Amino acid sequence: MHPTPALRALPTRMHAMVTVGQGGYEQLIYRELPLPELQPGEVLLQVLAAGINNTDINTRLGWYGAGQGDAAEAPLGWNGATPFPLIQGADCCGRVVALAPDVAAQPPGAGVPAIGQRVLVRSCMRVSGFAAPDTQWLGTDFDGAFADFVKVPVGEVFAVHSDWSDVELASLPCAWATAENMLHRAGVMAGERVWVTGASGGVGSAAVQLAKRRGAQVTAITSRDKRDAVAALGADTVLCREDGAAAYADLEAADVVVDNVGGPGFAALLKSIRRGGCYVTSGAIAGADVALDMRDLYLKDLTLIGCTAWDAPVFPNLIGYVERNEIRPLVAASYMLKDMALAQQAFLEKRHTGNLVLVP
Repeated sequence: MHPTPALRALPTRMHAMVTVGQGGYEQLIYRELPLPELQPGEVLLQVLAAGINNTDINTRLGWYGAGQGDAAEAPLGWNGATPFPLIQGADCCGRVVALAPDVAAQPPGAGVPAIGQRVLVRSCMRVSGFAAPDTQWLGTDFDGAFADFVKVPVGEVFAVHSDWSDVELASLPCAWATAENMLHRAGVMAGERVWVTGASGGVGSAAVQLAKRRGAQVTAITSRDKRDAVAALGADTVLCREDGAAAYADLEAADVVVDNVGGPGFAALLKSIRRGGCYVTSGAIAGADVALDMRDLYLKDLTLIGCTAWDAPVFPNLIGYVERNEIRPLVAASYMLKDMALAQQAFLEKRHTGNLVLVP
């Protein structure tokens, strides 16, 4: 367990990596800024570590704007216009250093984190409640964790009691909650055959572990050079992406396909699902445009599920898995925050297995 350290007086300024617009790495500017000012209902965190995700890069490149409306509305994010200049960073492991007055005044037992407590932030915030699909995302809709300090709503802060390092914890929120949300929505149960594409990436490697935790039989699809690393995560079968759909021929049909890859492999994956099975996705790293044979969909009574907004049980469940040591982190490398452009270049090269993390 990590002891609560004695806190020093807070500085008045901090460093942050600011994304000033859509474009290349020149849009990433390391700046000195004032500390965030707390509004009612907020807490201030000292950022201990922050993970890198596809969304950070996609937002900077303007990828989410395609197909979402009039191009004249650009720059678009997944919730509309991106509020540049923006401090990105959806993954935050932090330490509570200040509470807004109304938060500090709440009675004991009201769920307010203690000063000095180590926490994770729920990146996906359901602003209209869990019955509505509306979301706000840390580091996409408002300033995130690529900074020395970040302010967040108190209800999105979760204490975590674990001997995992700050870097290991920071690898979790976005990738692992996204993977858990897909498995939750698909209702994955023990004994089911679950196929996971992109199994060496942050979401894919998390999905392999989380599906195994549920007792599923997992077939993982990855590149040949990462086969051993993915097998070590617990996958029952590992297929090489280079072999294409021919590798599916001798396998039993999947009950659930967890696919964040999309692109040209989509059609073959859909054909690999049993009648009455399910395809679930939250991304498209190999391409957003896919070929769909409608006969595969309706003649096989398939269910297709798109996932962005996280359901209510997902993040609390994930915290529990960590505290009970039911999963293990997979950090490929860590970088200093000021070197974020180098980290994003490494992320895009896709030579790593697991997650990349930044340290202020």
